[in-house]
Amino acid sequence: MSESSENAGLAKRLDELFRRGRPGGDRWTNDEVAAAIKRLNPDIKVSGTYLSALRTGKRARPSPELQLALAKFFGVSPAYFFDPGRAEKISQQLAALDELHQSGVRSLAARAVGLSPDNLDALTTVVDQMRKMQGLPPVVE
Repeated sequence: MSESSENAGLAKRLDELFRRGRPGGDRWTNDEVAAAIKRLNPDIKVSGTYLSALRTGKRARPSPELQLALAKFFGVSPAYFFDPGRAEKISQQLAALDELHQSGVRSLAARAVGLSPDNLDALTTVVDQMRKMQGLPPVVE
């Protein structure tokens, strides 16, 4: 892989993390992420402007420390930034989480936490019946 395609890959992956946003749906700004990283890692030199340049591919090769801090901040493996296979798998997982969040499934799951096994079975039965009524296929576990 050429250096320019590696840089483009890094830019694309980093930008994807920013576009995914935070749990409430708002997107992170470059300045917010830079400030959070500096709070957690005062020795790391980073600014919103630098993160913007990394996201657009105008700058490349962030320090290993910054890559680690970014991975930790966004909750991904550091390999996400340099291993295309691992990055693809993580991207798929992030997309699945986004779908769950957008579809309200996450909210339903949060309400189910702490229910007894009997109540979880009853909830599963209700959801399965609703899927059947809407013509959706049964869930295979």
